[in-house]
Amino acid sequence: MTTRTPRRQPTLDEVAERAGVSRSAASRVINNAPNVSPAKREAVRRAVDDLGYVPNATARALATQQAGSVVLAICGDDPAMFADPFFAEVIVGVHSVLEETELEMMLSLATSARGQARLEQLLRTRQADGVMLMSLHGDNPLAALADSASIPVVFGGRPLNFEPRYYVDADNRGGARLAAEHLVQTGRRRIATITGRLDEGAGMARLQGFQDALAVAGLDSSLAENGEFSEDGGIAAMTTLLERASDLDAVFIASDQMAIGALRVLARAGRSVPGDVAVIGFNDIPSARHTDPPLTTVHQPIHALGREMARMLLTLISGDPPSPLILPTRLVIRSST
Repeated sequence: MTTRTPRRQPTLDEVAERAGVSRSAASRVINNAPNVSPAKREAVRRAVDDLGYVPNATARALATQQAGSVVLAICGDDPAMFADPFFAEVIVGVHSVLEETELEMMLSLATSARGQARLEQLLRTRQADGVMLMSLHGDNPLAALADSASIPVVFGGRPLNFEPRYYVDADNRGGARLAAEHLVQTGRRRIATITGRLDEGAGMARLQGFQDALAVAGLDSSLAENGEFSEDGGIAAMTTLLERASDLDAVFIASDQMAIGALRVLARAGRSVPGDVAVIGFNDIPSARHTDPPLTTVHQPIHALGREMARMLLTLISGDPPSPLILPTRLVIRSST
């Protein structure tokens, strides 16, 4: 009598190979998880049918233990930063993508030591399906921890002196260069800048773009004053600049919020804009259209920044490593130059 050897059951790895997808993507399809493209879902289902794959019940139970949420974590040391419409627009962009999934968005405001500790614990313990991380300053150890965490993490903007594996950023340096070039082309020669925080990637990149343009034009780029990304920061920095260089004829300002404050200082000082001093901001928030005069500014796609962060995170959660993304910026010319 001949003994028949039982037929070996196909493995999940074989299903993934047949479908041409990653193992984690195959697992998500089999467990009916969200955030897998229709094409991949169909390829996995065909592979399952072709191979006769039957999921292991225990493995299936483990694979579906998902938190059902992702975290948008905004770091920093100033709670007032959340009054900036920039962050509101980012949140809207993130939500526009997540509302098409079963995932909920949690907002983590890591603006204190306690908040940072909670975020660190979340990264270590996988209490969410993924994290979007923004506004890291200086050498914050959260950057390296997040980039090496087992939980999927996408950075919004690149931290200073550190390039994570997965990030969405705007072309801050290129946008600032466009702004300074415009000031040079309109005949300005005593050009100053109000920077953002220089322990933050965006602030430093915008200063470097300003310096790039003035170096090409053969102009002095040392007339600079640091400021916080806020209206009060713009007021303080513009006041100091006028005291240092009363003959300045243009200023590039690293955020629209700061530029709004700077415009108030110039008006109080009796300086006409753009007659005496040309002013350019950065971000193109809605209120930039309604300043007096309307503000020339560098447009960065803030809504798209949030949207693409969420899309990148969903791709990571599905098991497919995405490529970093840098969004373009452009100059919007209004009446302040």
